Amino acid sequence: MKPSTSHRRVGTWMLRHLQVALSSLGRLYRTPLATLMTTAVIGIALALPTGMHVALSNIQQLAGGWEGAATLSLFLKQDISEKQIIQLTNRLGAHPKLAEVQLINPDVALEEFQRLSGFKGALQALDKNPLPTVLIVEPLQQYSTAEAAENLMAEFNQLTEVDFTQLDLQWVRRFHAITEIARRGVMVIGILLGLAVLLIVGNTIRLEIQNRKSEIEITKLIGGTDAFIRRPFLYNGLWYGLSGGILAWLLVTLSLWILNGPVERLAGLYRSGFDLSAINFQTLCILLLSSTLLGLFGSWIAVARHLSDIEPT
Repeated sequence: MKPSTSHRRVGTWMLRHLQVALSSLGRLYRTPLATLMTTAVIGIALALPTGMHVALSNIQQLAGGWEGAATLSLFLKQDISEKQIIQLTNRLGAHPKLAEVQLINPDVALEEFQRLSGFKGALQALDKNPLPTVLIVEPLQQYSTAEAAENLMAEFNQLTEVDFTQLDLQWVRRFHAITEIARRGVMVIGILLGLAVLLIVGNTIRLEIQNRKSEIEITKLIGGTDAFIRRPFLYNGLWYGLSGGILAWLLVTLSLWILNGPVERLAGLYRSGFDLSAINFQTLCILLLSSTLLGLFGSWIAVARHLSDIEPT
């Protein structure tokens, strides 16, 4: 069966675009220094917000792994039995929003308090241990926000075995406020540097249009359409953006690799197994897609602005 006319047209259209894309790539390859300089500027501009985003993600991961992060202390009533304490501990251990439950015995707590407070003699004069049994519960990371922790505290205060619940929310609020400011700062910097990439690509394509002015005039004289002339410049912008995104990924990955050793040694001093997380697949796809679209759009702006000014005389 012969292919239909529409299929042949689509095949021809795709073949022409492939030819122009490879031709544009070959033209960039023949000017390695200029291509490398433009790609390096784009890559460095994109690496800064990408690196800040990855650093912020690592900080949030580290904060989520801190021992005692958004920890709630449940002070149990003095008159409850050992059996009730064990049952409550098991019940909270199966709670879907909690990562860990730790039982602190009053005798152990008093011994530690005597050791750290310096009032060992005075405390030994007491007739009985005044400290209650305490359950230290740590929520899962997604429930460590100030609002979620407050909801858990209200829930635990309703338990009959609990006298009161204590939660230090101040640092939680401060941390999330700081990370929100940092997130918006990364967004602003990313937008500004994205505009810078547009200007870089646009200026590069403008210079290339001026260098190929005679070729464009001849092409128009023999009947070349604006779409035909525009196509290789658009692919140039696409290649610039894609190569800049790949370079940004390499720069951020190299930076993380350089920093990973010292970070691991520092984490080891605090008995933590934390290590830096690299760019994940989703972030990499967003980076490459954004850089490609920025290059394509910057090229489109330059071509639309300057191509119409060139007319054969």
